[in-house]
Amino acid sequence: MSNQHNVALVTGGGTGIGAAIARRLAVDGWSVSVTGRRAGPIEDVATEIGGLAIVADTGAEPDAQRAVDETVARFGGLDALVCNAAIGGRGSLRELDPRTWEDVLRTNLSGAFLMARAAIDHLALRRGSIVTVSSAAGLRASADSLAYCSSKAGLAMLTQCIAVDHGPEGVRANCICPGWVRTPMADAEMDELGGLLGTDREGAYQASVVDVPLRRAATPEEIAATVAWLVSEDAGYVNGAVIPVDGGHTPVDVGTIAFGRASS
Repeated sequence: MSNQHNVALVTGGGTGIGAAIARRLAVDGWSVSVTGRRAGPIEDVATEIGGLAIVADTGAEPDAQRAVDETVARFGGLDALVCNAAIGGRGSLRELDPRTWEDVLRTNLSGAFLMARAAIDHLALRRGSIVTVSSAAGLRASADSLAYCSSKAGLAMLTQCIAVDHGPEGVRANCICPGWVRTPMADAEMDELGGLLGTDREGAYQASVVDVPLRRAATPEEIAATVAWLVSEDAGYVNGAVIPVDGGHTPVDVGTIAFGRASS
């Protein structure tokens, strides 16, 4: 099937990584729906790319189903689902409010489950694919990020289970795990970190990537490029993969960092 007929649905598509994915797929010839809880950002992206904006909380089953139904009604089918919607939520075991835990798991993990469940029959009809956007935090534990790390780790396993169950139908499911990416969410975290370190946002970014081999954060466009490859025919035999897109962040052996600094 040529790309001009391909249809994608991107959750959390109003800003950051989701918006970059929607723009990249549109450039590649896809028809794209974007979802989000706020009308303004997703309508701006949809207008820019000639796509469809769907105001939806994809952690709610009726909204997830409606997002898929409206996409199929508008564009005639579905070839790719990108589960990008996510929220943060800091706290360790003693401090984390159970309601925050539930909100993070509902959005980051249950939302992907509900979207995939609503989309699977349409994807199977067109031998389509699912890409979930996890995080390096789903592969490595972070301080005071119990809910976020747990939700992102669960997302990787959810993706692999979908790959195993629905690969025989021709549906591929893959997961990407970005490191630091310059998005509004990350900027807010860096502003907070900068205040603690006595520096500005740029100083906080530099402190956060000092031990990342590429020594910088990613751009949203770099993450979008990986997603665009995964949903393309070029990745036709990639299924069940969990792919770090992190500048070399997760392979670093933190116990040897001091040796590297001493020899540099």
